[in-house]
Amino acid sequence: MKVLTFGATGLLGKALLREWRDDEVVGLGSRDVDIRDAGAVSTVVESAHPDWTVLAAAYADVDGCETNRDLAFAVNRDGAANVAEAAKRSGSKLLFVSSDYVFDGTKQSPYDRDDPRNPQSVYGKSKAEAEVRLLESLPGACIARTSWLFGTGGKCFPDTILKLAAARPKLDVVNDQRGSPTYAIDLARAMIALCRKNASGIVHVTNSETCSWFEFARQIIHDAGLSVEVHPVSSEQMARPAPRPAYSVLSPASLHNYGIEMPTWRDALRRYLEERSS
Repeated sequence: MKVLTFGATGLLGKALLREWRDDEVVGLGSRDVDIRDAGAVSTVVESAHPDWTVLAAAYADVDGCETNRDLAFAVNRDGAANVAEAAKRSGSKLLFVSSDYVFDGTKQSPYDRDDPRNPQSVYGKSKAEAEVRLLESLPGACIARTSWLFGTGGKCFPDTILKLAAARPKLDVVNDQRGSPTYAIDLARAMIALCRKNASGIVHVTNSETCSWFEFARQIIHDAGLSVEVHPVSSEQMARPAPRPAYSVLSPASLHNYGIEMPTWRDALRRYLEERSS
């Protein structure tokens, strides 16, 4: 199987290239091709002629998207549409990475793949509109929604917490947003499995079990053997430019349908810390 990956220099893209074995994988970063350029995208896809095209490239600065709306939609929606059209013309299957932010966070039980989209942030809206565009262009595409991504080789919540803990005696972390932290390595392995199983439609892919950001931070500090105090605060006290879903847990049922199970986020965090220190 031949695979073409957009976003290969990002946190997830690096994990994909490391984990994807026994197939021919070509990875492209933003310096190789700008997905906003439909012509350039078409040229590289046609040249590679992949069996699968994986789109892990995105403008993922959630707060930055609020002040750079045009860029957010140009990359996350229009760029995704460019890749989908190129994949369609070349006969390639497509796997697109989406987000829990397509939901509003008002539900009190895990979101199913068919729950209505109602994004509250610019980032979420750009991802939601990309999903609609992609499924219109390529009804057989696979959309892998994930949440709270972390890993080595890029900016992420655990890395931020550990850096802050090295400089401060106490950390304030929000305790009224709940989700499932997802390790890039585990997400990459699940995505590879989905491609090999010829998956299609929307699939929710996160590490299992849930926590708040406060609980996540407290576990990070504990597992790293630090003595920094972690204090719970409300989202209102820690106001950010982009609204976050209060509850964005994704149901694993769609992933289980493919016979794929994910480790717990606590297990993933332990492996992340080991990887980070190696």
